[in-house]
Amino acid sequence: MATTTAAPPRFRTVTGAGTIMALILVLAFGNAAYRDWVNNHTSTNDAGGFFLRQLTWPAWSFDTSQSLRDLLATDLKALLLVVLTAVFLSLLAVAPGWGFRGVLGAIIAGWGGYIFAAILAGLLAAFLTVHASLLTAFTSAAAGAVYGAFAGWIVGLTTLAFRR
Repeated sequence: MATTTAAPPRFRTVTGAGTIMALILVLAFGNAAYRDWVNNHTSTNDAGGFFLRQLTWPAWSFDTSQSLRDLLATDLKALLLVVLTAVFLSLLAVAPGWGFRGVLGAIIAGWGGYIFAAILAGLLAAFLTVHASLLTAFTSAAAGAVYGAFAGWIVGLTTLAFRR
């Protein structure tokens, strides 16, 4: 009698792949060198410049000219984006047969998870800044939503690549 072993759950792979892609996006496009390059080499009057500037939203820095609270809030926003992406992707890709199905469903689950993570990261980190207010939190959450809408498709395609 042959025994069969169950395949390992793929939803862990999807969550891990999406989280790694989120980390790559934050590290590659949130650093000061990329932000300086974008500001010096792109125009605010065209779609390409707009897109490249949106990728800088989860900015992180070790700049000591900022106040300590602002520095922590900025870095925490980038860290929360990655952590919350893992949380939302694990919630949206619960198990085969339970979550979204099909190609479009996989892309939307990854994209939506990244949008939600960016909104919540912006909202929470805004309360740590020196001039924290509800308006700054809403503004930061709105900027996170725009960032997630324009960069989240990358995470969505990554989760598609690792779905069952």
